[in-house]
Amino acid sequence: MLKYRLIFGTLMTVFFTAIVIFDGWVDGSLTASVADNKPVQGTIFCILLALLTIPAQLELAKLAAAKNLKIFIPFSIIASILFASSWYWQQFIEIRPQIYLFSLSAFTLLGLLFTQYIRYGTSAVLANCGANYFSIIYLGLLSGFCVAVRIDFGLWPLLMFVFVVKSADIGAYTIGSLFGRHKFSPKISPGKTWEGMAGAVAAAALIAIFFASSCDIMVWWLAAIFGVCFAFIGQLGDLAESMIKRDAEQKDSANNVPGFGGILDIIDSPLIAAPFAYLFFTFSVVR
Repeated sequence: MLKYRLIFGTLMTVFFTAIVIFDGWVDGSLTASVADNKPVQGTIFCILLALLTIPAQLELAKLAAAKNLKIFIPFSIIASILFASSWYWQQFIEIRPQIYLFSLSAFTLLGLLFTQYIRYGTSAVLANCGANYFSIIYLGLLSGFCVAVRIDFGLWPLLMFVFVVKSADIGAYTIGSLFGRHKFSPKISPGKTWEGMAGAVAAAALIAIFFASSCDIMVWWLAAIFGVCFAFIGQLGDLAESMIKRDAEQKDSANNVPGFGGILDIIDSPLIAAPFAYLFFTFSVVR
């Protein structure tokens, strides 16, 4: 398992980094400051997130089905993409983010109720609509903060955030597998240990300091704090998805990626951490 994680983790890291850097090269933000960028940024990255939303919703629908919950796949995918791309569309239209999100949230709820009525009538209204709304917010709104980091702060803070969170995953898994003895959260994820968490903190802090120093994102000591905080936040994101899988009595969300499971098992920690990253960069990033 560790071998597959290292191999496919490396391949996915190279692919993701190449996509983000190519995206920056296309829109001119690779070397320019955020203020000097062209008006439209993050197009390719936004498309990537939209594409990832499709298999992620399918995996979540499978987990929901294990609890007799119905995910309205076409509707939930479209709504998730609209939430995920909310910051991107605001580069074209003059509308305040809160108005866009409030309006989209309201129409999403109305659309879910209408879809429920057409397909299932009055059977399990709260359960089905609740599950669908959760899937849309979880995969759509949280992904939108990843796009927000890319557009508002640039590609290097985005890479820093993702690399810190995923390096924490790798550090936790590696150190936990080799030296783990003391359980971190036995009720949710018996495999997680405090030794693994220490590995996550060390890996995340080192990666954060490297990015902050080499890309002039923030001062090194603030980057160290960033690494420590997001090591924990990322692991909490992983635990959140583990709660869903444990409730559905599934080990992984799918088996499409050797060593990882499914798309949900890969993006769970960055999703939960994204809003916190946006908030952290708002008050600390060097512009």
